[in-house]
Amino acid sequence: MKIPDSVERGIEEVKKGRLVLIYDAEDREGETDFVLPASFVTPRKVAYFRREAGGLICVAVHAAAAERLGLPLMSDILRNFAPLKKMVEGTGDLSYDRRSSFSLWVNHRETFTGITDRDRSLTIKKVGEAVEKVLSGKDYDFYSEFRTPGHVSILRAANGLLEERRGQTELSVALALLAGISPPAAVICEMLDSKTGNAVSKSDAKSFAAERGLVFLEGKEIIKAYKTFF
Repeated sequence: MKIPDSVERGIEEVKKGRLVLIYDAEDREGETDFVLPASFVTPRKVAYFRREAGGLICVAVHAAAAERLGLPLMSDILRNFAPLKKMVEGTGDLSYDRRSSFSLWVNHRETFTGITDRDRSLTIKKVGEAVEKVLSGKDYDFYSEFRTPGHVSILRAANGLLEERRGQTELSVALALLAGISPPAAVICEMLDSKTGNAVSKSDAKSFAAERGLVFLEGKEIIKAYKTFF
């Protein structure tokens, strides 16, 4: 089965460390995210995400790596803290999904405040290196190299990836797997519209990509390609 042309182009772009845009679906968040392999992040690219996308800059990681690094879902942590238990998202709280994918918020220990483009770039790159190390079978003490709370949100992909959840976290990790990128970790950030205060519309996101020569992918296309190979 032939995979969509847009996915083939997206694969080639991320292999080269270039930014792509992913739209999840009309029946989910209805949002477009900037997506870039974590190993290619730089301070300048973090600044570009901040200025041109405007959403939350996160790093999405493969579930197997998250498990080996000891990165739980934040909702599971908070459920064990009685005063906050009733605040934790539950069934019906999110209209687009059963749960979010937030894990820990971290800063690498070599950062200063953690929020600058340089600091966030370092933290993201080091998270990517951590993912690569544990997936290659190396011992790694994540808790010694990072501190929390921090300024970079780690997103933990679902254990069943696209068979279980089809959010931006899973779509970006799936694209990394399709591209054979090591580590399967990606920087993602929602595109927001400063005029409306909402997410950038799908049509405006496509125009943004076309004007800048960027590849725009739809979640359903990535899902189709992923099912072809995995």
